[in-house]
Amino acid sequence: MELIKFYRTVLESIVEGVIIVDKDAKILYINKRAVHILKLKEDFIGKPVVDVVTNTRLHIVVKTGIPEVDEVQNVGENVIITSRMPLTDKDGNILGAVAVFRDITSVRKLAEEITNLHQIEARLKAIIDSTYDAISVADENGYVVLVNKAYTKITGFKPEEVVGKPATVDIAEGESIHMQIARTKKPIFNARLKVGPLKREVIVNATPLFVKGKFSGSVAVVHDVSEILSLTRELKEVKRFIRQMKAQYTFDDIVGESEKILIAKEQAKKVAKTPATVFLRGESGTGKELFAHAIHNESNRKDKPFITVNCAAIPENMLEIELFGYTKEPFLDKNTQKGLIEEAEGGTLFLDEIGKMPITIQSKILRFIENREFLPVGSNRVKKVDVRIIASTNMNIEELIKKGEFLVDLYYRLNVFPVYIPPLRERKEDIKMLARYLAKKISQQYGRNVINISSGAIEYLKKYNWPGNVRELENIIGRAIINMKINENVLEKRHFPPLFLEDTDILKKESSLKSMVEDFERKIIENSLRENKGDRMLTAKKLKISLRTLYYKMERYGLLKKEGEYEN
Repeated sequence: MELIKFYRTVLESIVEGVIIVDKDAKILYINKRAVHILKLKEDFIGKPVVDVVTNTRLHIVVKTGIPEVDEVQNVGENVIITSRMPLTDKDGNILGAVAVFRDITSVRKLAEEITNLHQIEARLKAIIDSTYDAISVADENGYVVLVNKAYTKITGFKPEEVVGKPATVDIAEGESIHMQIARTKKPIFNARLKVGPLKREVIVNATPLFVKGKFSGSVAVVHDVSEILSLTRELKEVKRFIRQMKAQYTFDDIVGESEKILIAKEQAKKVAKTPATVFLRGESGTGKELFAHAIHNESNRKDKPFITVNCAAIPENMLEIELFGYTKEPFLDKNTQKGLIEEAEGGTLFLDEIGKMPITIQSKILRFIENREFLPVGSNRVKKVDVRIIASTNMNIEELIKKGEFLVDLYYRLNVFPVYIPPLRERKEDIKMLARYLAKKISQQYGRNVINISSGAIEYLKKYNWPGNVRELENIIGRAIINMKINENVLEKRHFPPLFLEDTDILKKESSLKSMVEDFERKIIENSLRENKGDRMLTAKKLKISLRTLYYKMERYGLLKKEGEYEN
């Protein structure tokens, strides 16, 4: 009896339902779990199982002796999975049968939900893959969990190469947006990055994902702007050609507060309102073209064409046609090409580098300036236009006149109102303002974020005489910005290349080429040692020479000093 009680306790403790019937398929035992699953009343002992349990097959198992394993059965609103086994004695005689079953209603619903979720996931993935914008999804720790086909196209990375890895894996330049959001839990818009081995330029918009108020990751939409930037560059190239038809700059674009530059700007502003011919004088790179643009934009002709003619860039045999145009059939005026003078009708003609204009063309320009009339090449019909003349040169016109290379009458016609534009060495007080203005402009062009130039760098720039003037300063600042690290935003002296013409009047000295080269090389090494605070290994690396070669040259030029003498 104790053993039977023990077995009953075991059967009542399991989570499966149990029904035992005798050889007549009458119920001998049902445990509590079975009663609960089947929702039975208490008066079932001794009754035929077919009268108590809907859809039962225990009576069939008793009759056939064939077991039924893991069969699914509907019982009212519930679904069970049941196994039915015959009970036999040692001789194989059937004594009854037992059914062991479990309610799988909730499991089946969960399975259906999972199936639905898989279907939804498949649809969402198909939708995401069909978009043209690249999409990447990361978890709460910034690890990639999903990317689409457009992402692969832009970055070059397949899903298996990035999924499960930190979201920094695809970044070529910049900081991972997913990682930033993982830290801040805030959205990020219009972030500029370079991604993939090809360093494609992209703009990223990303937002955090919250599920039931809890941060669970982020989703980023990546826009490929490399093609747009390429088109923009092409547009800029087109604009460079269109510039000859429209003046771009105003007096606000001429940076400087020194007395000499203010005088030049004041003179140019005065003459701009008149139709007088202006002659811009100054060294190469001082900004004569800038002044020409500004004068036109300050005049009452600003809505008319602004035509630039570089007299040094156009071959002599083509310059006349470019200026005056041509007609193949003079009497019918067919097959004609307008010249730049005619294109400038009502506006301004800027004759840049007029000192290099061939003397044969000078006489025709002189006649045009005198009466604003000209003959196209191959035509006998005089054309008259209303054009304002601005000319510029960096040459000594007076010396050219003495040599017979420039017409004195043309000089007098041009020199109605001369404006002298000072070289940068005569207005070094403007270097600070110019350098900061150019750094801001160039850093935007280069996609960098330069916010300032150190005072040490400014003083360094002021020591140089700038033979190339503002144009050279612009080039040097551009080179310095390239030398900056991606996370730097202040230009320091160390970013600038060595400027050796601070006191290099060596070119003016009577000296052999060999001695001048040696003097120049000694200066390069000495300045580099000082810049690197005497670190010879670093100096050799930056000069791209071996340490042995550096020691040899230091000894040759007497630069083997004690430690610390270069630490200024």
